[in-house]
Amino acid sequence: AQARGWDVCVIATPSAVKFLDPGKLADLTGHPVRSEYKRPEEPDVLPPADAFVVAPATFNTINKLATGISDTLALGLLNEAIGAGLPVIAVPFPNKVLARHPAFTASVAALRRARRSISAGPSSGRRRRVDRLPP
Repeated sequence: AQARGWDVCVIATPSAVKFLDPGKLADLTGHPVRSEYKRPEEPDVLPPADAFVVAPATFNTINKLATGISDTLALGLLNEAIGAGLPVIAVPFPNKVLARHPAFTASVAALRRARRSISAGPSSGRRRRVDRLPP
């Protein structure tokens, strides 16, 4: 995305931060990694988003996003993006057993009905790269 001229920001769930190097990502993007809501009186440190990519989108994230749960900053921003009609690309990455769970398949279907881009079907057994970002 950066090679195409996009200004990239990373927003992670609190659980995902354990697997990231926030300092390195901040160096790469020029923006701090956010994972918590800011206080109302604090200024925004990230520019407004034009689009979102959720990768990897866990079983939990897909199910919460499809039902409108905003219990983390990442989900809150994604739900707002869907409500605003912004492009959201989700790349599901559950294990094979969770990919067959009825709640997950229903959530993927609900996001597709909402015209959100899902990169691979939950039962396809394959994962593929997102090659094209929205304009």
